[in-house]
Amino acid sequence: MNTLIVIVVVAAVLVLLTLVLAVRIVRQYELGVVFRLGRLSGARAPGLRLIIPFADVMHKVSLRIVTAPIQSQGIITRDNVSVDVSAVAYYQVVDAVKSVLAIENVRAAIDQIAQTTLRKVVGQHSLDQTLAETDMINLDIRQILDATTAEWGVEVTLVELKDIQLPDSMKRAMARQAEAEREKRAKIINAEGESLAAAALGEASDTMMAHPLALQLRNLQSLVEIGVDKNTTVVFPAPLMSTIEELVAFLTRENSAAHGGRPPGVSEPHGALVSAASR
Repeated sequence: MNTLIVIVVVAAVLVLLTLVLAVRIVRQYELGVVFRLGRLSGARAPGLRLIIPFADVMHKVSLRIVTAPIQSQGIITRDNVSVDVSAVAYYQVVDAVKSVLAIENVRAAIDQIAQTTLRKVVGQHSLDQTLAETDMINLDIRQILDATTAEWGVEVTLVELKDIQLPDSMKRAMARQAEAEREKRAKIINAEGESLAAAALGEASDTMMAHPLALQLRNLQSLVEIGVDKNTTVVFPAPLMSTIEELVAFLTRENSAAHGGRPPGVSEPHGALVSAASR
């Protein structure tokens, strides 16, 4: 009786151990690749799966998108400028069987191929292209990685340049270039403003010549603007040349009146002086 009980207990333990070794749980985001006696048996979908203990081996492969940072690389651009460029890649296993059979470590392989591809692509561009055409560089890197990783059952979904470090001397040179560019634009805008102002003043002068009263109205407007400051200075604006002519005419009349109506520098006849003395 005791022997029977021992046999039953041992059998139950063996069955339980067999179930433990045979039962596998595959998560929703995974696929199980099963090898039976070293040969590929197939892929198992998510859920509760049974395998043959000691004969089957299951490798679980994640189908989620993986983020792979690409460490900073020292790269010399096409115009011989040394830059440090880092990036980030996103990839996803689309064929679990290939990812197990074709390559030993998918993550390490993609990290290495991404670094070499980054150096290769950026080195074919100049510094200005690297800074301005990042979308094109990202697309080129992604296409090269896709062509390589397709045989591994992996799809690269996205590649983005993350950081571009420039030498200090190049940063100063770019700052001077940007400053010179802004000064050029400021001078061009100032010159365009002067040109428009000169054209407007020319049109205004033509209008004032055609309508003399317009100049007087403008003078009155200037007096109003000066009077806003509440100062004691009174300014009468007038055209310069006409003012000078009127001043000369006024002085001439005053000299003529002072000399008895004769032009200055002309003396009276001597006979007139003698007759005036005898009287």
